[in-house]
Amino acid sequence: MADQTPRRLRFCRAARIKQGRDFRQVRQGGERLAVGCLIANWQRLPAETPARLGVITTKRVGGAVVRSRARRLLRETFRLHQHDLAAPVDLVLVARPSIAGKAFAVVERDFLTALRKARLLR
Repeated sequence: MADQTPRRLRFCRAARIKQGRDFRQVRQGGERLAVGCLIANWQRLPAETPARLGVITTKRVGGAVVRSRARRLLRETFRLHQHDLAAPVDLVLVARPSIAGKAFAVVERDFLTALRKARLLR
């Protein structure tokens, strides 16, 4: 047990996709998979770069409170599992309207299922 050092589970600003052109590049040039309450778009990156996440929630998901909760749930699942990625990727998650009212465990299950199907997990 002493040889395992705990990893810091942080989601800093450098790990976020913020520019519209970066969102567009991942959605147009990357791969796509829809699972449950989310759509995952990803593009593999060179080995030395960190993984980044972008979250999209449209008005079809619900009101502002519902959209904010959906974004928080998706960011938290990425934060907890970012070190389980096999290779660095730019990942854009699009919340589907079915995410409204879902528990964290359900969103996490859909997220992990999507990553497994995409072969992005170790």
